[in-house]
Amino acid sequence: MSLLECKGLTKIYSGNNALNGVDLNLEKGQIVGLLGPNGSGKTTLIKLTAGLLVPTAGEVLVDGMKPGPETKAEVAYLPDRDFLPDYMNVIQLLNFYEDFFADFDRPRAQEMLADLNIPPKQKYGKMSKGTREKVQLILTMSRRARVYLLDEPIAGVDPAARDFILKTIISNYSEDALVLISTHLIADIETVLDDIVFLQNGQVVLHKSADEIREQDGKSVDGLFREVFRC
Repeated sequence: MSLLECKGLTKIYSGNNALNGVDLNLEKGQIVGLLGPNGSGKTTLIKLTAGLLVPTAGEVLVDGMKPGPETKAEVAYLPDRDFLPDYMNVIQLLNFYEDFFADFDRPRAQEMLADLNIPPKQKYGKMSKGTREKVQLILTMSRRARVYLLDEPIAGVDPAARDFILKTIISNYSEDALVLISTHLIADIETVLDDIVFLQNGQVVLHKSADEIREQDGKSVDGLFREVFRC
């Protein structure tokens, strides 16, 4: 059974189709790139999977279940914007996650924070944008979730920090889990991707493994993306 399944998934905002009949099956043990131009429906698909939006038609299933309390216990979601309170320091953020999520692995989070030399008493609001993004990712990836939904996890950090973030993603999910990453920085992330999903105008226009793209199309994922979505 697919860990994430979309059946005719449709979402309409003010008469505009953000998603239009998406059919998609994603298996466990994969890091999947959800790629497409602005307005293609990537964030909408992620929010529907996270249970933050309700479909207009069709359905999305996480581990065979419609989004709800059961799936939220299995899904770790990283939005594309700041979502943590500025007044909390690192220790308080760890307490916050420990209170909310039964699957939160505090020692793992503390180890990664120590690797980055982020002081336990530093306030979130006093951190640089790049450091805040690292903290958000560490907290998200320190859950023992089944599905990780990462919306633009490397957008605001420097190239060296991207390497840390990719290493964190790779080393902190199990073979029973699925990682779905939405990003525009394809060249920076394509080496870790197993599967590729291209979205355009709310529809899936390509779903292939990264290896198939390189072997059958003779292109990098970034190269194929630029060809498919050329202006």
